[in-house]
Amino acid sequence: MSTPRTLREALDALTELAATAGLDPALARAEGEALAATVAEPARGAYADWCTETGHSTAEDFTTAASRGRRYRVAQTPAMASLAASGSTHAASYAQALSDVALAGSLLGEDNPRAIGNAATAAAAQLGAAPGDVAPIRPLAEREHVPGVADHFLQQVMEQGRIVREKLAALEGAQLLHDPGAGLGTPPTPSSTNRTTQPDHIQTAPVEPQSPPGPVEPEPPRKTVEELLAELDDLVGLTEVKAEIHRQAAVLRVEGLRAEAGLEGLTITRHLIFNGNPGTGKTTVARLVAGIYRALGLLSQGQLVEVDRSELVAGYLGQTAMKTAEVVKSAIGGVLFIDEAYALAGDQYGQEAIDTLVKEMEDHRGDLVVIVAGYPLPMAVFIGQNPGLESRFRTAIDFADYTDDELVAIFELMASGAAYDTDEAVLARLREMLTGVERGPSFGNARYVRNVLEAAIGKHAWRLREVEAPTLEQLRLLVPEDLAPPPDAVEPFAQLPQDLPEDHS
Repeated sequence: MSTPRTLREALDALTELAATAGLDPALARAEGEALAATVAEPARGAYADWCTETGHSTAEDFTTAASRGRRYRVAQTPAMASLAASGSTHAASYAQALSDVALAGSLLGEDNPRAIGNAATAAAAQLGAAPGDVAPIRPLAEREHVPGVADHFLQQVMEQGRIVREKLAALEGAQLLHDPGAGLGTPPTPSSTNRTTQPDHIQTAPVEPQSPPGPVEPEPPRKTVEELLAELDDLVGLTEVKAEIHRQAAVLRVEGLRAEAGLEGLTITRHLIFNGNPGTGKTTVARLVAGIYRALGLLSQGQLVEVDRSELVAGYLGQTAMKTAEVVKSAIGGVLFIDEAYALAGDQYGQEAIDTLVKEMEDHRGDLVVIVAGYPLPMAVFIGQNPGLESRFRTAIDFADYTDDELVAIFELMASGAAYDTDEAVLARLREMLTGVERGPSFGNARYVRNVLEAAIGKHAWRLREVEAPTLEQLRLLVPEDLAPPPDAVEPFAQLPQDLPEDHS
């Protein structure tokens, strides 16, 4: 299989759009590379193709990027989040560019059902993050055919993009953009396989389109505290978490009213500790907290910037302080969410990041909230050993593991959100799988069922690869045979060379 060229072009388009939107092009490209890597991670040979397209040279670069990008399969990238939170007019085009990067990532290496599932959910996540109209995806008939790549996958991504645009149009009261040629059940028409021309499917909408005549549409109103709390209440499970967030919102609202009335009071610490195992909803709740705080007037923007140790700590002392300060700068006006924050303890590099974080929290205490998250016991030790953190993080919220019934309900919501239908037989198969899964700190909770769904989407696509013109029902329906336990790990890269060969053609 010849080395695909589409990822490089998709990343170039993303970088160019980032510069136009006022984002850091280098940061945007790094996020795009991570998104493509996490999509391609299960595919054999993807490492070599990814390195060729991005300019990296080692398997470690690929695996590090893939690990960093896993969160982008379920939620918007930090750059996308900042555009969405600010109501930027570039948000829709940027989400489209990210979905193109996800699609390009699925073309790396050998065909793999899991890569298809990863790309489908990642594209839907990025498209769903953008406010307002989403630029239309080019119809399949206009896309260049790529030998060895299943066109049914492109058709699935097309359908997901159409459904997301319809939902956005309904929410925003906007006119749905017409997407000719994207009808379901119509088999794609491959064009020439000549790779000397640029494939249409990686082209994005013009960066600065001509404004149509007439008045400019006003930006959609921001959500109110009541609307955001209602979204919180609609989440599956998390009873104690919901109660605590409601209490926090009530306390901060009253304190704001007291301050407006000229009444002095104690300064309430807004920073939070989220204790819980992976996949228990911490990031989702953090995103709602960011919106709630903005609606209360405590934050100016309300974006969520999610990081871990690798995005705060550099390779040398002195560089870590600058790196941490840059991350904090991107979160000013919103919430900085530090996952597995306890990983910062134990060495001088992590301590430098903590010292810088404490200083930045003090310097920007009026327009920055920090949420640290991780396993309960390590988090308690981490906070207790750092006086600067202990005085600023006084509220801890515990996220309990989900029950089987809650996980099944989460799976149904995820499948429905990605425009897939499930029935009782599928849910019974999921319950059977859950009974055989060992529970413990390493169990992924909602991440586990999302992995099951992503694998099922890939199997569903593979199952339909011989169907020339699938019906709408076939495109939407998952069957029990599509569900299988997700592997504990992706295929190892030990069999791959540690240095990239000079020629992959």
